[in-house]
Amino acid sequence: MKAGDLRPGNAIRMDGKVYVVHSTEHRTPGNLRAFVQLKIKDIVAGNLLERRMNPADDIESIDLDRRTMEYLYSDTDGATFMDTENYDQIVLPPEVLGDALKFLAPNAQTTVLMLEGNPVLIELPSSVEVTVTATPPGIKGATATNQLKEAECDTGLKTRVPPFIEVGERIKVSTADGSYISRV
Repeated sequence: MKAGDLRPGNAIRMDGKVYVVHSTEHRTPGNLRAFVQLKIKDIVAGNLLERRMNPADDIESIDLDRRTMEYLYSDTDGATFMDTENYDQIVLPPEVLGDALKFLAPNAQTTVLMLEGNPVLIELPSSVEVTVTATPPGIKGATATNQLKEAECDTGLKTRVPPFIEVGERIKVSTADGSYISRV
């Protein structure tokens, strides 16, 4: 596969490691040759790297098995997920999970990427809905400025929300950085 054909979600092998493409951008600066700016995530270490490549460079593409799974519960060993097709349960270790559990409520469905039968990464949607469980009361008259207050959600996520958000409300947050998007 050519570097110019890569899309987010593709799995590739470079330098003996497996990466998942996070984002791609084809750039053509005025006085330089065109290049592809890649953001790739190391499946094992979880690092997000940036690479600049020639669009004509050959890249080894890998097929990852994408399975829709339901998050059941977590314990000291990791988080238990159930395959929605054959009802097999697997336990994902904390290295694979990263911060994904902050965005997943029990019984939420997500995509788990499998390489040779082993789970390697969780694909989260761009935003999720969570319930606010703790936040200080709003300050009267605080609508004139763009002030935010701390809030804790049912999944354990801590984020900053506008002052009109109260305990028990459902909000939408970004999975990229955990920031507040809107009320639900």
